Amino acid sequence: MRFDKPIDGTTRFCAVIGHPIAHTASPAMQNAGIAALGLNWRYLALDVHPSDLRAAIEGARAMKFVGLNLTVPHKVLAMQMVDELDESARCWGAVNTIRFEAKDANGDWVPVHQAHAATASELRARGFNTDADAFIRAVREELQTEFTGARVLVVGVGGAGQVAALRLAAEGVTELFLVDAVPGRAEAVAAELRRRYPQVSVHVGFPRTSIELLVHATPLGWKPEDPLPFSETEFSLGRARAVYDMVYRPAETKLMRVAKAAGCRVANGLGMLLYQGARALELWSGLPAPVEVMRRALEQNVYGS
Repeated sequence: MRFDKPIDGTTRFCAVIGHPIAHTASPAMQNAGIAALGLNWRYLALDVHPSDLRAAIEGARAMKFVGLNLTVPHKVLAMQMVDELDESARCWGAVNTIRFEAKDANGDWVPVHQAHAATASELRARGFNTDADAFIRAVREELQTEFTGARVLVVGVGGAGQVAALRLAAEGVTELFLVDAVPGRAEAVAAELRRRYPQVSVHVGFPRTSIELLVHATPLGWKPEDPLPFSETEFSLGRARAVYDMVYRPAETKLMRVAKAAGCRVANGLGMLLYQGARALELWSGLPAPVEVMRRALEQNVYGS
């Protein structure tokens, strides 16, 4: 990553906000993409407690940020904190990308950096979801998994896990099994799935039979001392053909090691991070994202190569 122009009074900012945030590889990826596009922007990582999320979004709006990415635990909370929801956010029930927009000379809403400074006094926050398509693309590419007719277990259905479950139903899976540590959350997502996708058999709890795919979408695994997200008595990994762990740091989590030993195909969340981030950069800039540049920056940051 190389910026030819130093930060000055015309530099625009964007950021990922989460709690915690120290683990994130998004700045490495996004700043590499921004530099490759020749934009005078910088991408930050900011630790924001959920109780301060609304204030953080409003602060970014006031400072005319280009946009924000949202990670754990903000994606569902933000649904109520933006002015406009894109169809992607309405469909999948979570916001992971915000674009700040202003009116141009014709009165049309455009990305804030495209509006003339004199007309950019009224700004709105528009929420998108770029996780859903990124998840499906990454799983299909990395695990060679087809979804039609599949049985899938999703562990953790807040934010990205909820999006994954809904997107899997849209892809035509036969059965979905949902597990979450927060009381009532799996039941609420199951009810929404049954309403929208009555052809899919939805269960709360671990399956007793074999499955094609296990999706792990909790924060467990970021820390070396974290336990596995479930015990062998709850579900034996030998009954899963493939495991997708949305955690991407460390590059191989404890869950991935155990799953690999049990004979599963495994992948971490790096591909999902890449594709959702590339789409976010396109939404902000209006330019095609330099995906391979961003991939190399991610791999160097996470794998050290």
